[in-house]
Amino acid sequence: MNAAIALRRLSVHDYHRMAESGILQPDERIELLEGQIIQMAAKGTAHRAAVTRIQRLFQAQIGDRVLICLQDPVQLDDYSEPEPDIAILVPDPLDYAEHHPTPAEVYLLIEVSDTTLKFDRERKAPAYARAGIQEYWVLDVNDRKLHVYRSPNQDGYQSETILAEELTIAPLAFPECVIAIKEMARSPLS
Repeated sequence: MNAAIALRRLSVHDYHRMAESGILQPDERIELLEGQIIQMAAKGTAHRAAVTRIQRLFQAQIGDRVLICLQDPVQLDDYSEPEPDIAILVPDPLDYAEHHPTPAEVYLLIEVSDTTLKFDRERKAPAYARAGIQEYWVLDVNDRKLHVYRSPNQDGYQSETILAEELTIAPLAFPECVIAIKEMARSPLS
């Protein structure tokens, strides 16, 4: 006879207390997603370079109207505090010194995937949608494509579009900010 196993989900409060007490080390590459501590993949050079390029592209076009954060926490709810590669946020006078940004303060979240595409699409996308993140992009640096998620609800994103590198895109919140996907995804050989 198989009995269902109940797992205890960690809250954001539990997660912070574990860090404060030294159970979680400051140099650990982890994040909290849906009550589970997730070990983040190591960043390769293609990943790091893409994050830098994307930051530069957004900074050039809308930098004075947003706060651009790299690999910093966003608190989705009481059980999730992921660290997306790029968060385009509503500016805060204190630069979020008093709290981590919440979904209402997020214009766009972006993950850069070289080894984590499946996780970013199948685990993070539904969590972001349930939290009400209006727009989520996953840049696949290997296949040089951009997965665009829009129209969130409790069942996930109702719109997913995969764009090839020859196309352009603009965030919903900033339609005048047109970015070429090839500029985000370019490799040293392009």
